[in-house]
Amino acid sequence: MSKGKEYLGRGWSFPFKFDGSSGSVAYTEFEENIRQSMSLILATRPGERQMLPEFGCRAHELMFAPNTPATASQIASHVEAALKRWEPRIEVNAVKAISEPSGAVRVVVDYVITVTQARYTRSQSFKS
Repeated sequence: MSKGKEYLGRGWSFPFKFDGSSGSVAYTEFEENIRQSMSLILATRPGERQMLPEFGCRAHELMFAPNTPATASQIASHVEAALKRWEPRIEVNAVKAISEPSGAVRVVVDYVITVTQARYTRSQSFKS
């Protein structure tokens, strides 16, 4: 393990599950832990976490908004703000939101893990 990887963290897997071989709670670590943390942030609506009501991403507020470039831009802005606030292990380089014919908005996030300087891209769809 390279120096600094410990900073990337270890935590319960998301979605929560048990390890089939040991019967204990399943964990993720390092880059996978960050990817799952990002998914959790983007899937959570502010107000859903009782002890941390501001946690999450406001993109869900636009679920029934018209699927326009302006709405996609707002979603990208909400995603970027949420990741910058709630995931300190990454630096967000760019967020693009693309309106799809299905009615979904696909968000593509380009980010760097600050400790390792490794660059990644992930995508997530928001659909009403």
